[in-house]
Amino acid sequence: MKKKTSKLRFRSRSEHALDSKGRLNIPSRFREVLREVYSESLIVTNWQKSLKAYPVAEWEILEEQLINEGRKQPGFSDFVRYVISGVTECSLDKQGRILLPASLRSDFGISKEVVLNGMLHHFEIWDKAAWQNEVRRTREDFNSFKDGLSALGIL
Repeated sequence: MKKKTSKLRFRSRSEHALDSKGRLNIPSRFREVLREVYSESLIVTNWQKSLKAYPVAEWEILEEQLINEGRKQPGFSDFVRYVISGVTECSLDKQGRILLPASLRSDFGISKEVVLNGMLHHFEIWDKAAWQNEVRRTREDFNSFKDGLSALGIL
């Protein structure tokens, strides 16, 4: 019997500790997605409460959306300025790590303990305490997702 394989995407979460230079070990399951689907280069940028890490191909899709559709949104240039200002290209080293720039770590209070959270086409990098607060908030607001889940046919 042939084994059914699932699409490679960024799924699940994992906890990591940055080393003294600010390097972050990317989990092997995320590295596999990068190797098999994309390249071993990421675009890391600031977002609302965390950093977002995109494979270059996914980031380029997002940039095109910002260029083509973003200018149609009133006041959107502030958002674009904020997100683009944090963009850093990070390539995996031979040990499967990326160097998170000190400025991005500082802006999000990331000192040592981090959580990587898969978001299918990209992943998030959270300070561990901020992640715990976000999970608690989302769990408390879970009922607010019912209409959306029903519309998707999931409930």
